[in-house]
Amino acid sequence: MKTLIVYAHPEPKSLNHSLAELAVTTLEAAGHEVQVTDLYASNWKAALDASDYGPAASSPLRVAADSGRAFDTGTLTADVSIEQEKLLWADTIIFQFPLWWYSMPAILKGWVDRVFTYHFAYGVGEHSDTKYGERYGEGTLAGKRALLSVTVGGPEAHYSDRGINGPIDDLLFPIHHGILYYPGIDVLPPFVVHGSDRLTAEEYAVAAKNWERRLLELETTEPIAFRKQNFGDYEMPSLRLKEGLEERGQSSFALHVRPPFTPDEGPRV
Repeated sequence: MKTLIVYAHPEPKSLNHSLAELAVTTLEAAGHEVQVTDLYASNWKAALDASDYGPAASSPLRVAADSGRAFDTGTLTADVSIEQEKLLWADTIIFQFPLWWYSMPAILKGWVDRVFTYHFAYGVGEHSDTKYGERYGEGTLAGKRALLSVTVGGPEAHYSDRGINGPIDDLLFPIHHGILYYPGIDVLPPFVVHGSDRLTAEEYAVAAKNWERRLLELETTEPIAFRKQNFGDYEMPSLRLKEGLEERGQSSFALHVRPPFTPDEGPRV
């Protein structure tokens, strides 16, 4: 297995850095190939602008069209092209980061903004009244798997179904579904370390053991069963979920995850 780790934390002595290093040693010891993108150490340019597209940039700037033209003509900046090559190389992508203000650090969002260009990560396939492009389960990155390894400051109860911060699955849905599943990547259930600001040595040892186990199960872990866009669950062209497909009580983000199948139904595809 080939794994790309995209790591975003400014402190080399942080818990996030320890988890990233543990991922490298665990995977390499198991015979896997690993590459690491350390965004802070590499001084990654987070802000997307016209300089990313060279001669393909228009005036006024049109981010989607210009990024696609730069991708097609090979005029993206070298740092972006290198990251795209890493993504194409990888079977699995691990994102290691702290949850800051209900989301990923700005530098990691900037990596997404710049690397996931038009024609590379989106804007592909047929666009018509019956098919709105190849996305949400299809696309240029289909067949790859991704895992978020996230540290959060609060205890697990704060991120539960009735917790003050909201369910962790809901907080991560924009990343899981909107960034990763959109270009076709299968998304694994996240690895979350709660109470990260007050972790004792004993608690870290438990977290590290759990992290090692998750890493060694990357190839066999079932992905989140997000519904595919073009496989019959959504009305066209409105892309609203068809009535009657949800389980009782399913609502909001959870509507876009297929309910578990029963033995007499057989697996859903």
